[in-house]
Amino acid sequence: MARTIPLERIRNIGIMAHIDAGKTTVSERILFYSGKTHKLGEVHDGAAIMDWMPQERERGITITSAATTTMWRDHRITLIDTPGHVDFTVEVERSLRVLDGAIALFCAVGGVQPQSEQVWHQSEKYNVPKLAFINKMDRTGADFFGVVEEIQSELGANAVPVVIPLGQEEHFRGLIDLITMKAILYDEASEGRDFNEVDIPVEKLEKARKWRANLVEKCAEQDDALLEKFLETGDLSMEEIQGILRKATIARRVVPVYCGAAFKNKGIQRLLDGVIHCLPAPNEIPPIISAQEEDVDVREPKDDAPFSALAFKLMADKHIGKLTYIRVYSGTLRASDLVLNSTQDKTQRIGRILRMHANRQEPIEAAYAGDIVAVVGLGETKTGDTLCSQDHPIHLMSIEFPTPVVSISIAPATKVDNERLGEALHRLADEDPTFVVSFDQETNETIISGMGELHLEIIVDRLKREFNVAASVGRPEVAYRETATVAVKGQYKHVKQSGGRGQYADVYLQLEPMGPGSGFEFVNDVVGGRIPTNFIPAVEKGVIKAMHHGPFAGYPVVDMKVTVYDGSYHEVDSNEFAFQEAARAGFKQLFLKAHPTLLEPVMSVEVVTPEEFMGPVTSSVCQRRGKIEAMENKGATRVITGLVPLGEMFGYANALRTMSQGRASFTMVFEHYEPVPFALTEEIVKRRREQNKIR
Repeated sequence: MARTIPLERIRNIGIMAHIDAGKTTVSERILFYSGKTHKLGEVHDGAAIMDWMPQERERGITITSAATTTMWRDHRITLIDTPGHVDFTVEVERSLRVLDGAIALFCAVGGVQPQSEQVWHQSEKYNVPKLAFINKMDRTGADFFGVVEEIQSELGANAVPVVIPLGQEEHFRGLIDLITMKAILYDEASEGRDFNEVDIPVEKLEKARKWRANLVEKCAEQDDALLEKFLETGDLSMEEIQGILRKATIARRVVPVYCGAAFKNKGIQRLLDGVIHCLPAPNEIPPIISAQEEDVDVREPKDDAPFSALAFKLMADKHIGKLTYIRVYSGTLRASDLVLNSTQDKTQRIGRILRMHANRQEPIEAAYAGDIVAVVGLGETKTGDTLCSQDHPIHLMSIEFPTPVVSISIAPATKVDNERLGEALHRLADEDPTFVVSFDQETNETIISGMGELHLEIIVDRLKREFNVAASVGRPEVAYRETATVAVKGQYKHVKQSGGRGQYADVYLQLEPMGPGSGFEFVNDVVGGRIPTNFIPAVEKGVIKAMHHGPFAGYPVVDMKVTVYDGSYHEVDSNEFAFQEAARAGFKQLFLKAHPTLLEPVMSVEVVTPEEFMGPVTSSVCQRRGKIEAMENKGATRVITGLVPLGEMFGYANALRTMSQGRASFTMVFEHYEPVPFALTEEIVKRRREQNKIR
């Protein structure tokens, strides 16, 4: 069976934004207007189709990215609604990796907020073309042109309005389309679902002409021939504007800006038109290239090319088992096909292929280049794995995930739960690469780590609801890191003789601190065969083993360069295990001489508060070792931004609610690691050692 929709009429897009900008409401309106649903689902009623998890409906937030497919003007749109909360940043990261375009959503009152900045940078990393949609134009304090300026200044984007609002706040009536130079007036009686295209009101004509000139000028700048025509005539035709706008958006030189009020059903149809006119089809983005530099392989997005796809999300379904979401980059995939997982070098058979609609599925016979589908039967495939034709193997660039910053201990409530807990945690860790499960040998505890308190709270809730496992949890702990502050060098000799063959290994190591975020570097400077080359990997393995559980306080060691520069061996008693042990013990011994220090995660925090609570809110940030970086006015509210250590932010939501009568809110995004003050370091190390003794 051949494809039913040509590749050029397919759009794979995502909606990304700061929390509470209205992503899910926009998604629900898109589904309604494109005929996918016949009833509007509202987030506040717990009835949004895209927020299908019980936890999402109760809390009114998006936790997992939901994919759906719909039609608009003979084009098929695969839409992914991503979470705005920083704890679920993995969902944004993996979605942007496989999408061809995105709608960047901004609140007309809040403008560019910390998480909108974060997701914007994530999309730039993957070269994703974008449209901007300024939502909530009916809200008090809405400022369309102010937000356009912020997108330009704070995100460095060439934001070009394609529509401008007719009125704002409670007087927001519709839009002026700058391409057609028509006004779109929404019918209040139908709650904005019906609209009329009319001439622009006389009093708005001058403003419309000014912004039309801006649009034409920005378009003309993108093409020499059009620029010449613009300089001669002062205008361009509708077709010329749309053509160059599309090219410039796909090349990421322009970001077209739309606006509306999704909750009042205004502006969505024009946004959908923008998706069709400006965002790329799968064959308009550069072809996918292998991640291996020594074996460069290019795959064109064609149905008859060798098959290649990336697994970007796993999901457990209680009825049909494990679902693997894949983006097909080239070739055709059919049920029962044998494919190669080139990441793991394993052959797997495809079960059913499903087109997703949130948590509902529609079976299909085949998936083609450019499709985003879910597959049943890939039991061993993990997030970021490449699937490809056995005859034409390829490795695609995987997905990088941030490291967890918060940990808690978890224990089963009963013996029955004990048996199921391990399996449930393993399945959840499979789904979410930012959720890590480990076992602390010293304390005999299972430790779960994630991106924040809410992230771990949702995990524990899912254990109970989905897996029927009751568990008790410890209090949240910050994921500290250890590093050295001075360079040291020294020798360690591992000698063991217990009758028969013994163990002998002698290593000279040098430890040097590196800059923040540098990671780990291992250097072999041994000359003259003082340590045989076949034992060098064992030395590196021993160092890495020691770094997993740092000697200072038991936290992972980061940002270190370790050089092995000398040593000796014994013809009979030396082996890999001996060199691994020598390196492990030698590293621990030297590290404690290298003036070790702790590093803590520091968060970029933004607090939005009414003016009367500015004093207590500012004090609360400072009391938590926070550094205030900026204070600004946004409408009737005040916005305080600063840097605060994560360890001081536990319980802040309740404290802020209390001091502001529930009217202030805050968001935080991981910024960087920095050294913990000396007095606090001693306290943390002492507490950590005492906990380990007690346990």
